[in-house]
Amino acid sequence: MRVKFVASARLPTEHGEFSIHGFQDMVTSKEHVVLTMGDLSTDEPVISRVHSECLTGDALFSMRCDCGPQLEFAMKKIAEHGRGMILYLRQEGRGIGLLNKLKAYSLQDKGADTVEANVQLGFEPDAREYDVCKPMLDHFGVSQVRLLTNNPRKVDALTEQGIVVVDRIPIETGLNRHNESYLAVKVNKLGHLIRK
Repeated sequence: MRVKFVASARLPTEHGEFSIHGFQDMVTSKEHVVLTMGDLSTDEPVISRVHSECLTGDALFSMRCDCGPQLEFAMKKIAEHGRGMILYLRQEGRGIGLLNKLKAYSLQDKGADTVEANVQLGFEPDAREYDVCKPMLDHFGVSQVRLLTNNPRKVDALTEQGIVVVDRIPIETGLNRHNESYLAVKVNKLGHLIRK
């Protein structure tokens, strides 16, 4: 068993009322959550977002990235539709952890880009893994999704696990003068599908 379901509760937000579901990763001991809204048990593909934790962007409103605006966009989109889910994965800093992300930020302040900084610290440019997605989706009986992402790697990861990605919904938000070069690196070095 890859993940263990722990608990569910109501989560009222400014975008509407979600339910929050907690899961324990039995391999890494990380704690992940899934936000859901509406009835997921129908055959209609579910609008979904796979979102990796970003404390600086999601909670502290950093403008160095576009993570917070992407999360908010996903919540709004799901609320508008009245049905959907967000898999919130605890893999800060593209999988390198919070403190290493701050070290990478320091290198970026000295001129490295986001990929170069991770590599200089001895990490892959993107060390995130998505193996926990399928068992969490299985918990809700979801096998087809409309994926909110600009990252083709997420589409590939879910497809390889047997999840049908019916379509990809682009997220075009969060661009500002502090993250222009960061977003350019996402496109040019990581293959993200963002219109420039």
